[in-house]
Amino acid sequence: MKTNPFGMDLGMMNANPMLAWWQQQWMKGVNPMARMQAAWIESLAEAMEFEAQFLKAVAESGQQMTECLNNEEPRTPQDVHACYQKLVQQVTDAQQKRMEHAARLSHDFRKRLWEEI
Repeated sequence: MKTNPFGMDLGMMNANPMLAWWQQQWMKGVNPMARMQAAWIESLAEAMEFEAQFLKAVAESGQQMTECLNNEEPRTPQDVHACYQKLVQQVTDAQQKRMEHAARLSHDFRKRLWEEI
């Protein structure tokens, strides 16, 4: 006996068209939900990537600050101040980039969901 892609034999589908219709609708409903969840997971992965980039920038600036302060030669307060200002600017730029990504992430997530619908 032949069966349809959903595993229901053709005789059963002909005998109970409502059941066949429900099964087709159910199968259509599962896939969009899975795709929407995949879009959400993809957005979450992007957010985690942006956070990791920010944490990397903060760690690198901390390492550079340690190098500025641990220099063997005597440094003037102006040199330390210039090094500090440079590192603060790097962290500020990284934070601004992080916030731009966060603002765009919401829009991208909505766009992905709309594409799945």
